[in-house]
Amino acid sequence: MNFLALDASTEACSVAVNVNDKQFSEYELCPQSHSLRLLPMIDSVLQQANLTLAELDGIIFGRGPGSFTGVRIGIGVTQGLAFSAQLRARGVSTLQAMAQQAYQQYGQDKVIAAIDARMGEVYTCYFAVDASGIMQAKTAEAVLKPELVAQYYQDLALPVYGVGTGWDAYPELATLKTNVGTPDILFPNANAMLTIGQVDFQQHSVDAENAQPKYVRDTVSWKKLPGRA
Repeated sequence: MNFLALDASTEACSVAVNVNDKQFSEYELCPQSHSLRLLPMIDSVLQQANLTLAELDGIIFGRGPGSFTGVRIGIGVTQGLAFSAQLRARGVSTLQAMAQQAYQQYGQDKVIAAIDARMGEVYTCYFAVDASGIMQAKTAEAVLKPELVAQYYQDLALPVYGVGTGWDAYPELATLKTNVGTPDILFPNANAMLTIGQVDFQQHSVDAENAQPKYVRDTVSWKKLPGRA
């Protein structure tokens, strides 16, 4: 089956297409430019694969957590494309995608993903590989103050391999991961989303209008400026 995967939930913009067991992909670090780059990247990979939207069997998208704006851009593009070609769509966790990359690239079968969530917090989740080679969440995705992360994972055997930007943003987390220094995997990649999303796609996919984000952080607290009511 032929699938398009796309993600704009972090500083990276990533697109991949699977056709006849071949993958074509583009990946670019482009903070603040996702709305300009995502559609041209999609056009490019479809041309490389010699595919049209109508020849796809579905769209896989990064549903978050991540940047509120980036997640919305990715889902907006997904809905537009899915509506136009009458395709179903499936969301994949950005945290799970990074864990999947760690397994596919480095053979790491237990991974903690941690993305800098700003506001002094991290998005995080613990994953372990299943019998099919897919990374599965062993905890709920959470947004936490860094000092609470170790407590959140206290019942798990640590340290394990770490991925994401949260480790550099909060160096106090370093004792929870086995890899030293900046992780090799900082951002999700649409190639890994293809691996996850095409498994039982019909069972887990939805109509375009029901493609939804998962922000994890449901509320945002704003500090009042001095002198403002």
